[in-house]
Amino acid sequence: MTTAELVVIVNKRLLTMPRHRFTDTRARIEQAALRLFVAKGVRDTSVRDIAREVDISEGALYRHFVSKEDLVWTIFERHYVAFAHHLHALAERGSTAREKVAAMIRGFCRAHDEDPTLFRFLLFVQHGQLSKLASETLTPVEVIRAVFTAAIASGEIPSQPPDLATALLFGVVLEPVQFAAYGRLPTEMTALCDRLIAAAWAAVTTV
Repeated sequence: MTTAELVVIVNKRLLTMPRHRFTDTRARIEQAALRLFVAKGVRDTSVRDIAREVDISEGALYRHFVSKEDLVWTIFERHYVAFAHHLHALAERGSTAREKVAAMIRGFCRAHDEDPTLFRFLLFVQHGQLSKLASETLTPVEVIRAVFTAAIASGEIPSQPPDLATALLFGVVLEPVQFAAYGRLPTEMTALCDRLIAAAWAAVTTV
């Protein structure tokens, strides 16, 4: 059976399924997949593992997602882009570059602490998914880069490549998250937030 034929069959089955049951099951699949992807890694998590976690058959899972790769992409794209728009909204509330940076880093910390599993998923799988995003898609990287580009132009931070400033901020924020994921730091990022803000600001203003 070709992929196109499988998609046709899946779509026909979806049309006969009550909508509330469909959305509830789909949400449970995504939540179970997130937990397994973070705990075991995407490569070592099978469709059978996910179906067993949700207590459905593999065939039932395929009614919602045509493949494991489709499931990974669906979760990643929706949440990654939503987080980018959230960061943009936070940055817009600040009147200075430092206020914008502080607001965005606090946004990172809150997002991690509210749902560390989702945050770690986005962090750990991004390298295999970023190339699939449309070129015009707003991403966290582009949001932060835009803030630094404007700050350099206005003289709020020293002249430097905007990509370097962006990389420095991501390094300051995300390396502690990785250490927390491996049990080397406390899992509460908000407790470290003020220090991360100070470190990030020092990194982009010291040349």
